[in-house]
Amino acid sequence: MASSQTLLEVTISAALYIGLFYFNQYITQPFEIGMGVNWIFLPAGVRIFVTLIFNYSGAIGLAIASLLINHTGFYELDLTSTLGVAIICGIAPLLGRLFVIHNLKVQADLSNISIKQLLAIITIYSLLSSGLHQIWFVARDLDSGSWNHFLAMFCGDVVGSILFVALIKYGIDLVKGQLGRNNLIE
Repeated sequence: MASSQTLLEVTISAALYIGLFYFNQYITQPFEIGMGVNWIFLPAGVRIFVTLIFNYSGAIGLAIASLLINHTGFYELDLTSTLGVAIICGIAPLLGRLFVIHNLKVQADLSNISIKQLLAIITIYSLLSSGLHQIWFVARDLDSGSWNHFLAMFCGDVVGSILFVALIKYGIDLVKGQLGRNNLIE
């Protein structure tokens, strides 16, 4: 039973990330300043969301999704560069989650998470993701590796994550209103 749940979590994580990645590319193409560097990156919110909820399964799903996106030719990278980007895509939000849970006293089930802690997760994740990606891009001598691209990627991850979380919050409030409840699950 546990393995089927893990497979479901990995699949949901990968599908959400791939879907939002291509949607983001469609709506924010004018804001992209380099390969994989965008001023608004909504999938960053999915990265945080699935690792907060699914933990390691979410990180594996994100890495698989990134591997599929890059392998199918979205970016023309060699296999080593593609694998590195995929690993970073999965590990950066997981490291952000682990840092916040261990250092900001957030419960593993997220029952006590506050807005302040969520903003800390977004900031820490964005720093980790942007920093690790840029280090990898520079190490692999890719065009997107630079300080300016780090700043754009960091801003894109923060803005995208905040927008994604706001959409989730609005959606939950909308459903609660339609159901006439104070809580989504009663």
